[in-house]
Amino acid sequence: MATLQIEKWERWFLYATVVVLVAFFIAIVASIGEAGIHLPTDEAQVDPAAVASGDVPPFDNPGVYELPDGSYQAVVVAKAWSFSPAEIELPAGADVEFVVTSTDVIHGFLIADVAVNGMVIPGQVLKVNATFDEAGVYDIICHEYCGLAHNQMFGQVKVGGAG
Repeated sequence: MATLQIEKWERWFLYATVVVLVAFFIAIVASIGEAGIHLPTDEAQVDPAAVASGDVPPFDNPGVYELPDGSYQAVVVAKAWSFSPAEIELPAGADVEFVVTSTDVIHGFLIADVAVNGMVIPGQVLKVNATFDEAGVYDIICHEYCGLAHNQMFGQVKVGGAG
């Protein structure tokens, strides 16, 4: 019976590969724990067809709502090639939770100059928080190619004086 002979450099390469794979696995597990990344729960899932027909709250009435604690919730529906609502008005200093879903394909939800950047997936609910400290107009951009009129898919967050 012949024994398997592995060259010195091949053995070194195999060891290095195992070390790198273990390091990647540890990094992924650590980043999941540190960043709080988790799979969507049932609460974060919706039927895109029902959203499109207007049968799923809160997506049946997209818009901006002031909550009892003084913060805001912006409910947004992304669909070929628009955001609904296309304009969101907030007072300066507003803390807002964006609740976004898609009725058709994957869209992006990026608010320029603010730490809001997410992927809007049909059947999933994206929730992201932001604070708008300064008055101004902030562009909402779809950064995931969603079809021929993708370049026309945009909106705005208009932040006014303190309210």
